[in-house]
Amino acid sequence: QVQVVESGGGLVQAGGSLRLSCTVSGRTFSRYAMGWFRQTPGKEREFVAGINYAGGSTRYADSVKGRFTISRDNAKNTVYLQMNTLKPEDTAVYYCASARLGGVVFSANDYDYWGQGTQVTVSS
Repeated sequence: QVQVVESGGGLVQAGGSLRLSCTVSGRTFSRYAMGWFRQTPGKEREFVAGINYAGGSTRYADSVKGRFTISRDNAKNTVYLQMNTLKPEDTAVYYCASARLGGVVFSANDYDYWGQGTQVTVSS
């Protein structure tokens, strides 16, 4: 059984930083791309960042480019999202997901295992 577990969310002031972590068990982590998405009430889940199976290729939403960094440690079955210069509009539930394939993908439909989400709240 595949499990995806996020951690690291919380409350931070605008301009601050948070680091999210996500650990995957039950599948060969190093074979699959990973992604971070976020969702606010009444809106669709949106792509934030993705990383390929080996960690050599990353993609970001325009809204977070230059502020967020995705990385992975295949030895620890863990993917990270370092979030700097946070803004109130970054407030959302953040989800980690494991993709169906090894390359970076942007659509939620291309991910088959999801975590339960972790709340990030940025105060102004």
